[in-house]
Amino acid sequence: MNLVSLSAPRFWVYLALLVLFALVPPITQWIDNSYYLDIANRLVVLAIAAVSLNLILGYGGMISFGHAAYIGIGAYAVGIPAHYDIDNGFLQFAIAIGASAAFALVSGMICLRTRGVNFIMITMAVSMMVFYGFVSIEEYGGDDGLTIYYRSNFGSLIDLSDDVTLYYLCLASLVVAVFIVYRIINSRFGMVIQGAKGNEARMQSLGFNTYRYKLACYVISASMCGFAGALMGNDTGFISPEMMDWTRSGELIFMVVFGGTGSLGGPVLGAGAFLLLEPVLEGLLNAIKEGAEVYWHIPFGIILICAVLFLRGGLDGLLDWRRKR
Repeated sequence: MNLVSLSAPRFWVYLALLVLFALVPPITQWIDNSYYLDIANRLVVLAIAAVSLNLILGYGGMISFGHAAYIGIGAYAVGIPAHYDIDNGFLQFAIAIGASAAFALVSGMICLRTRGVNFIMITMAVSMMVFYGFVSIEEYGGDDGLTIYYRSNFGSLIDLSDDVTLYYLCLASLVVAVFIVYRIINSRFGMVIQGAKGNEARMQSLGFNTYRYKLACYVISASMCGFAGALMGNDTGFISPEMMDWTRSGELIFMVVFGGTGSLGGPVLGAGAFLLLEPVLEGLLNAIKEGAEVYWHIPFGIILICAVLFLRGGLDGLLDWRRKR
């Protein structure tokens, strides 16, 4: 996969989107409404998680219903030390990445020995183990969650107590995450992962140990998602086991599929669509009939079904209109 051509519509759309993201803080300050900055920050963090999932789902064909567990692990890596008045950001983020990688290594060694529905069910089961594990720990709030009273401290290097600084850190992390995925899929390692998705038996006959390659890819993806979880913990100031429920993994899958599996920018578009569709659909349903906004999931599901059936390549595929003429 080559870099997008300068003449391609996709390139200019993503460039405009990046500029828009960069202008969010001054715009929100100009209109004196920080609510939109909070929404944009959540979008960017979820986009990082979706990009990490796309690495194994879109390029590796590994459909994981447990990916949200790593968001929770990353978030608790910030919340638990903060609970004991330890706010060292370097330590917290190192724990988030290391714990996510370690858990992915152990669970992946089991999950990746299966395929298809079995793989999906085992990843979901592993996620639920983590979910109920944190629910049972009353020291950290159990099902009620845990409040983070102060953000990660990086000394004089960066001040995350400032919302704008945190936002730009998240945005820079998203750009780096997309670049890392780009470098991976265009490397020899990435070619093996994509080849295993298409025909694993053939890759094995060529001498590649696809199990090890997929396990390494799975660990890298989990580490990126754990990093996103640490950012989310700093952003929300509140964490709970609910953020690692299997339904949250389903939402990440929606972002990847709706945005475009196997595309660099698709998960970003999918994350944006996911966050924006809910209030839009709620507003439309409420306009039709008061109180009907609680049923917004119905049109939401219909949109996803239509996207899978009729949008080849998701939202990202729509940007490549010239190839379809």
